Amino acid sequence: MRNASGNGFDSSDSFAVSGAAEGTARLHDIPPSITPSHGDDSHLLSRIASPADVKALAPNELAELCREIRATLLAYGHRHGGHIGSNLGMVEATVALHRVFDSPRDRIVFDVSHQSYVHKMLTGRAGAYMDPNRFGEVTGFTNPDESEHDQFVLGHTGTSISLACGLAKTRDMEGPGSGIGNVVAVIGDGSLSSGVAFEGLNNAAEQGGNLIIVFNDNEMSIAGDFGGMYGPLARLRASGGTAQPNLFNAFGLDYRYVESGNDVSALVAAFEEVRNIDHPVVVHIHTLKGAGYDGDDHVAGAPSASVGNVHEPDPAVSDTGVRPTSNVLHSEPWHSDHCNLSDHEPHEGQCEASHWQNPDSAIGKADNPRKHYGKMAMAALESRFADEPGLVVISPATPGSNGITHEFRERAGSHYVDTGITESHAVAYAAGIARAGGTPVVATTASFFQRAYDQFFQEMSLNRSRVTVLDFLGGVSASDNTHSGAYDVAMFANIPGVTMLAPTSADEYLADLAWATAPSGATHAPDGPVVIRVPGEPLLSAERDPGLLPLTGGRFAAHPRPAARSHGDDGYRMLDWRVNQAGSAVALIGLGNAYPLAEQTAAALCADHGITATVIDPRQCSSLDCASLESLRDGHTLVVTLEDGQREGGWGEKVTAYYANHHVSECGAGGHDRNPRVLNFGADKEFTDRVPLDALDERYGLTVHQVVEAVTRCS
Repeated sequence: MRNASGNGFDSSDSFAVSGAAEGTARLHDIPPSITPSHGDDSHLLSRIASPADVKALAPNELAELCREIRATLLAYGHRHGGHIGSNLGMVEATVALHRVFDSPRDRIVFDVSHQSYVHKMLTGRAGAYMDPNRFGEVTGFTNPDESEHDQFVLGHTGTSISLACGLAKTRDMEGPGSGIGNVVAVIGDGSLSSGVAFEGLNNAAEQGGNLIIVFNDNEMSIAGDFGGMYGPLARLRASGGTAQPNLFNAFGLDYRYVESGNDVSALVAAFEEVRNIDHPVVVHIHTLKGAGYDGDDHVAGAPSASVGNVHEPDPAVSDTGVRPTSNVLHSEPWHSDHCNLSDHEPHEGQCEASHWQNPDSAIGKADNPRKHYGKMAMAALESRFADEPGLVVISPATPGSNGITHEFRERAGSHYVDTGITESHAVAYAAGIARAGGTPVVATTASFFQRAYDQFFQEMSLNRSRVTVLDFLGGVSASDNTHSGAYDVAMFANIPGVTMLAPTSADEYLADLAWATAPSGATHAPDGPVVIRVPGEPLLSAERDPGLLPLTGGRFAAHPRPAARSHGDDGYRMLDWRVNQAGSAVALIGLGNAYPLAEQTAAALCADHGITATVIDPRQCSSLDCASLESLRDGHTLVVTLEDGQREGGWGEKVTAYYANHHVSECGAGGHDRNPRVLNFGADKEFTDRVPLDALDERYGLTVHQVVEAVTRCS
């Protein structure tokens, strides 16, 4: 059985939570253990079952509700983990939205919807954040299956304005009978940098009609905010919304600015002003990401004195637990957010660590595969920077999640570029670098790369661009339904001209990276783009415990055995399959993360059934090693392919198709049929949402006992 891959999008930890504190103590003084538990009717949040309950509160109760929500989020982050920083900054705005608008008749679309935790609390789901037995009831993103107040399943970014335009278009075409009132798109936390967001802005002004775009400007993306738009935004903040150029006015949109984005009363007034407006308008709110985190030693200009564990109140902190927002001028172009704290030390403001908070139970655990192999790749590339001025690492946001650390970024200087949440641009940008003779490496999560599908085809592959893609979190995982990497092989390996490698050890991973990024013109260098599927948890676990590879212990031959090709060209040998155990009757071919399962199954077949199976590591999935497949005709009646990705349209079916399309009529020695039967094991074509990985393995037959049972049944 494989372990869950610590993917940063889901956690099964649980805890006893929280609400507001008694008396007048500051939020920073409240240990999570003394905050109120779910069901205590003396606290406001416990009594909120729908937006109607928010509307029923007295005006002077809104700040207390915000305070209780903030305390709940802080405790939830410590014990469960999640996108806490962005939600802390959106507490007041979300309360104000549900105070003013009438959801679900008024349609509110959150983007990135990891900003929607507070929205979920106010729409009948507070117990999922307050009751430890209910943490698994909600996803980290909006989802219509959970509530009529959620419009879309949105785990990626940038699409809220386009979606809102569509909702508003139908409302305006159908009239009062549409059942749709105001349409509100809530965008921010870096999502405005997405190209599709600008496409939506462009359409919104042309379309006209009621459309309210709330831009949450917290001066952050996931890491720093990079790009030319951020200077004008800083000048808008500094001028109270009057500076020009105003990029929203440039699109033909009305515009309002709210400096006090963490003042619930100011936000209520701003939203009431635009409710039922007859034309598109942008409401630009300036918020503090992570508002309410106890950042005593880390927030420049706003430290709190402390003695032991007791903090003196900071007079600048509001009654709802928010410090004044800093760096309004955004006075410097960032190369990082200058915050090098771990995931367990988030704080207010410009802090990458506040993007995703791991639960306290994760403190001290070893790096997950993304960070482990990401750091490894960056170290290998960094050693070449001095001699290769054209070598550039490109991250379309999420660098820290993939082991691209602050220290690396600072040392890399111009060898590192964060393009923001812009996967399409990042891939096209890399193709331009390659065309000019540079060596680009684009690194992000498998599911995010889906957003650049056209650029992979056109700018990268059709143009034979020497782009290297590091594909993180590929394969089956326990992640939510918007972040599954189970479709990466079906996507990448079927693009003409792309070579997709699936290394099964750290040494091979680094060798693949060196080959893919070999300088143009180097002997045996690839002549087009290369995708490297970064190893996942099964392979990292096997490196840490060689016993999980019972046949080889991870000690693989440097080159394939036997040499299937007639030439001795080491460059082409990157694509040769490797036979790690020669056997008969049955051949097990395990791709990438599924390779340990192949060895474990072979060991069980030998021990329990006396079958010595051939075990093959294909090392890549963009082409078939036909010589190896032909060599299996003699002595093998069954070939089994194992992959931890979508089976339909995936890699294993290509092996089945090969034998079906190359049927031979002659028999082997002793009348043996030379057309082996093929069994394909992989994931079903489906979306899965936070299903434990061992349950998915069982569902898909990706366990030793199930593969053994299938082999013995067919042998």
